[in-house]
Amino acid sequence: MLPKRKDQRPPLHALPDDNASIKQTLELDRLIHERLRLGIVSALAVNPSLSFSDLKLILSTSDGNLSVHARKLEEAGYIRCDKFFEGRVPRTEYQLTDVGRLALQRYLNHMEALIQTTRQATSQELQK
Repeated sequence: MLPKRKDQRPPLHALPDDNASIKQTLELDRLIHERLRLGIVSALAVNPSLSFSDLKLILSTSDGNLSVHARKLEEAGYIRCDKFFEGRVPRTEYQLTDVGRLALQRYLNHMEALIQTTRQATSQELQK
């Protein structure tokens, strides 16, 4: 059984092989796994670019919250931020980078594998 406190977790290599799904959960990309950042990356994956205003509307979030999470993704190289003026109006546009697209693909593959493992384990338990 795993310890309950976060600071008492065993390292991933110390977990037995029969806890593969636990290992998978612990290995998730925490940067993308957060709800708002996953929303940003997902929205940008299906749009060539989105403005700050568009993302704020799509994700139903505040300016400050969006700024903080977008900056974390930008610092990781997952998104690109371009600031410019249209006339006298400042605009901020975001695009998903190749690094971000690859990270999202890895995250989705990881989640699909985790879901499949959980479904199989649940089915096996129901059949007992």
